[in-house]
Amino acid sequence: IEAEVQRRKQLIHQSVERKAIISKCYRRKHPEVYILQDSFLAPDFLEIVRYCTSPDAHLHGLLRYIESFSDKRIYRLPVFTEEFCQAFVDELENFEQSDMPKGRPNTMNNYGVLLNELGMDETFITPLREKYLQPVTALLYPDLGGACLDSHKAFVVKYSLHEDLDLSSHYDNAEVTLNVSLGKDFTEGNLYFGDFSQDPTPVPKYIEIEHVGAQGVLHRGGQIHGALPIASGERWNLIIWMRSSAIRNQLCPMCNKKPELVEAEGFGDGFTETLEDDAPETVNLCSLW
Repeated sequence: IEAEVQRRKQLIHQSVERKAIISKCYRRKHPEVYILQDSFLAPDFLEIVRYCTSPDAHLHGLLRYIESFSDKRIYRLPVFTEEFCQAFVDELENFEQSDMPKGRPNTMNNYGVLLNELGMDETFITPLREKYLQPVTALLYPDLGGACLDSHKAFVVKYSLHEDLDLSSHYDNAEVTLNVSLGKDFTEGNLYFGDFSQDPTPVPKYIEIEHVGAQGVLHRGGQIHGALPIASGERWNLIIWMRSSAIRNQLCPMCNKKPELVEAEGFGDGFTETLEDDAPETVNLCSLW
């Protein structure tokens, strides 16, 4: 356990070093995809956001615009245009083929890209979360801090026949997760969802949801889920773990205890330390225990 604690403490420093090298040395193929623009977003998604920001918006009205699955509070909605997805995947492949240092998303995904290291947090993911996703999550997940998601971890995962084929049952270190299918051409590989915050092995009852290109699946981070094996082709997914410090400051979603915090750079794990006047500090602390 102590060895794992030390490994995790080094992760943040190693990531900062990689990001500095990438910023200095990596030549971007599609520099335009690093700055979020309305033209990247599906017209239907922009219509959903307009509804959610209207004065009379409510949950039942929102559900007319998006797909809902069972009673598990899992939803599918359009997010990006196909043109953006193609350019984004092309940029990711260009980075993968470069000699830049690469940090992998987590211990379960061996192929993929951490988007903060690529330099996409401030100009793409943060405005996507704050301006576009939060009005939606505020209506869908008010009990999980959907209106005050103040940090995130964003990464891309890749599945192919000779690399990662699937993803075992797990739950996320997030209050709300967005999983967007970016392409490319693939068969099978549906997402599956079990119960909420239960032992992830095995999953006795689950529902399957097809991944549709350029569309995203929103779900609670604590929902047990995984990805079935792809049968052919190659698939890229954008994953955004969205976090609310107001929620997780009370209870760590991973250990179900009051978090014990240590200093960390960046967003940490989305916790904050409360000052004497009860004003939240910037999201720069995480729990390792």
